[in-house]
Amino acid sequence: MFTKDTIIGVVGSGAMGSGIAQVAATAGHSTIVYDTNNTALEQSKKNLTISLNKLVEKQKLTTEKSQSIQQRIKFTNQIQDFNSCGLIIEAIIENIEIKKTVFKELESITNNTCVLATNTSSLSITSIAASCQKPEKVLGIHFFNPATIMPLVEIIPGIATENNITIACQTLINSWGKTTVLAKDTPGFIVNRVARPYYSEALRIYEEQIADMATIDWALKEYGGFKMGPFELMDLIGHDVNYIVTETVWKQFYYDPRFKPSLTQKRLLEANFLGKKTGRGFYDYREGKRMPEPKKDEVLAKYILNRVLCMLINEAADTKYLGIATTEDIDLAMTKGVNYPKGLLKWADEIGLETIQASLNQLYNDYQEDRYRCCILINQMVKQAKRFY
Repeated sequence: MFTKDTIIGVVGSGAMGSGIAQVAATAGHSTIVYDTNNTALEQSKKNLTISLNKLVEKQKLTTEKSQSIQQRIKFTNQIQDFNSCGLIIEAIIENIEIKKTVFKELESITNNTCVLATNTSSLSITSIAASCQKPEKVLGIHFFNPATIMPLVEIIPGIATENNITIACQTLINSWGKTTVLAKDTPGFIVNRVARPYYSEALRIYEEQIADMATIDWALKEYGGFKMGPFELMDLIGHDVNYIVTETVWKQFYYDPRFKPSLTQKRLLEANFLGKKTGRGFYDYREGKRMPEPKKDEVLAKYILNRVLCMLINEAADTKYLGIATTEDIDLAMTKGVNYPKGLLKWADEIGLETIQASLNQLYNDYQEDRYRCCILINQMVKQAKRFY
């Protein structure tokens, strides 16, 4: 279905759209980046040059290769320029009504064989596809930021998506040097669903005054092997992104308490303390401000790690139980998409499902909250003495 001659369209010239365009052009495709904002297009063009120049300086690209990549990318404010595209990937604001409007317009100006994809991180693929006359040619292709560096791409067919479209897109993205996983069309897909407890349970521990932010971050890095602590990571992602994804997933799961957002994070969003990009978030990044020191208590650290990890594993197990993805794809998604030190289901086998079940049951007994209910799959596997691998 797709070849090197397939022209790739990208809607949106922000960081994500620009990154996807660079990946496609690096793989040899003629690529068109569309945006209604001329200033954003110019900035995207400059950022592309800067990005490629850095790769040349690091000797990861030759000057000739860099130039050929730039020549393959066309920047335009005319949506009609997409009429020759074989695949268009939309990467704009996370607003489903705006996306539906864009998809209707894309379908009206492209040929019958053009596949339309959304880079949404948490919205319904099926709902977006329903705005089109041919929903069978619509699916989710979710890159992670920065798209040029992060290896993972989630492929998400909607209910109406033709299987051959899904397979062709997965094959194409694999050919671009990415690692793809297949996910069912449910809120948050794999990564943004399974990762929620990394933030929410850390926030809960903080709000209960069991430990401060610096100690929680230190515990998960020092004893869990995570590259960044949850508060550092939320500040890096930005609360305008991280909180909104949490709230979206929570609402789409009919207010399931497992996904309940935190008022502490909401207040930061309301204050416009969005994290590193605004100079203040959970931490204060302004000049002259010192980062707080953690309380290096091993017993406390192990309690924090166990609590967060059990909640993560519980969510991964539920994702498996509901057939959202395979065991292998869930673990691959978490190691390649958010750099977890191990696949969560493999980690569960190492710890022992009986231990995880006991920890979750203890939390449920202590709090009497549905948030801590143990996944039925874990209960079944303990009873049958089974493992994930």
